[in-house]
Amino acid sequence: MIGHKLLKLWSSGRSRWRLHEGITRCGKACYSSCNPKVCIVGSGPAGFYTAQHIIKARQDVEVDIYERLPVPFGLVRFGVAPDHPEVKNVINTFTQTAKHSRCSFYGNVNVGKDVSIDELQQAYHAVVLSYGAEGNRSIGVPGEGLAGVYSAKDFVGWYNGLPNCRELSPDLSCETAVILGQGNVALDVARILLSPIDSLKKTDITQPALEALAQSQVRRVLIVGRRGPMQIACTIKELREMVNLPGTRPEMVATDFEGVAEALKDVPRPRKRLTELMLKTALEKPGEKEQERRNKASRIWGFRFFRSPIEVLADPNHNKIAGIRLAVNKLEGSGEGAQAVLTGEEEDVPCGLVVSSIGYKSLSIDPSVPFDSRKAIVPNIMGRVQQAAGLYCSGWLKTGPTGVIATTMNNSFDTARSLMEDMDSGTLDLSAAKPGSQSISALLEKRGVKPVTFSDWEKIDNVEMMRGEASGKPREKLLKVEEMLQDFSVNAGH
Repeated sequence: MIGHKLLKLWSSGRSRWRLHEGITRCGKACYSSCNPKVCIVGSGPAGFYTAQHIIKARQDVEVDIYERLPVPFGLVRFGVAPDHPEVKNVINTFTQTAKHSRCSFYGNVNVGKDVSIDELQQAYHAVVLSYGAEGNRSIGVPGEGLAGVYSAKDFVGWYNGLPNCRELSPDLSCETAVILGQGNVALDVARILLSPIDSLKKTDITQPALEALAQSQVRRVLIVGRRGPMQIACTIKELREMVNLPGTRPEMVATDFEGVAEALKDVPRPRKRLTELMLKTALEKPGEKEQERRNKASRIWGFRFFRSPIEVLADPNHNKIAGIRLAVNKLEGSGEGAQAVLTGEEEDVPCGLVVSSIGYKSLSIDPSVPFDSRKAIVPNIMGRVQQAAGLYCSGWLKTGPTGVIATTMNNSFDTARSLMEDMDSGTLDLSAAKPGSQSISALLEKRGVKPVTFSDWEKIDNVEMMRGEASGKPREKLLKVEEMLQDFSVNAGH
């Protein structure tokens, strides 16, 4: 009998199903307002994975995602290299989550400025902070403020269309570039600097970046790390791409690899394979075909190990950089725990571009949220923010900027599980109905903030894809927030 009634209500429209659900759960018509309401701050991988898990885990939870920019997907859109389109396929999964009947997206809302965390906590049963790491770790050496020194985050943001990086216009008129750091982002930057323009033309790299790279004089990229080959932070996929990059050849220092082959016996397989490829690239005499390819190469890349920056050197006019001074290190200990220790030796490397890829850094967005500024994370246990009931965190804000998208997925699922446990155990009080987006939308309207919905984003998406099609690219990103807002309102006929 009950099943028949539910079926009838379901077939007569979702709003009445919601009404019936409200009656059965609350004993009164509350139009789903007594459903648990969760708000997520940030729409990158951490935010979407957290939302996905919550929606799947409980059939009654409503999730709202707030994002500072008008466009979703965070580092998938603004961090993944343009020549790695397959990594961006995860956007399809995030889109399914965003279009779920119990999920809503509100872009163009700057939490901490347009609305406070306290206001979100009053409107929702739980608030999950997943806004990532948008600060830069400082190199901490004299001269790092000179023209020609950039953070990898800003450099990547420039070629990927992050609105606040669009005016970066890096000077690429030098022959040698130095990248500090040897993780995947460092290799992304090196690859983009050295890739043939024809291959970049087929990606969603921004037009200004494409034009600048077409005029680039950079012919040599050195990727510098303070420790040795056994501690390099990139993955084998990224290294293989560098090794096979058309028009380039590797240039390594043979002495950097002393003792490495012997040390390989006891290391885990992924590290072993990565190091073997490096050894082969650096030391082995290439075959005839590879030698021919290297002879024709006009561009050079190479790792420099056991080096730490101590000063960025200025040109005679002190206007821009002329080089970088590196300390020569030796290792104490072995494996992942090996420490770089100064030897007292130094060397100067002439260069006109330095990109610091030593890590992103989370920032505090609201003084009411506990924040560990030394570790640059929100202090938490399994995603539960300490000394802050009903507040959670996931992604880089929770762990620091480590790992790939799959790592973020797992840590976001862990946070979602913590939240679900707290709902089930009664640690989170669900007895009081919360207004959710209803009250936040009213606040934003009063403050003159116009949120961008997911269907608005789809209009922006459509414009970008049409612009890309016109120039033979998968998309041409809009680079200004004003353009994004204007585009969806024009297309919506507002």
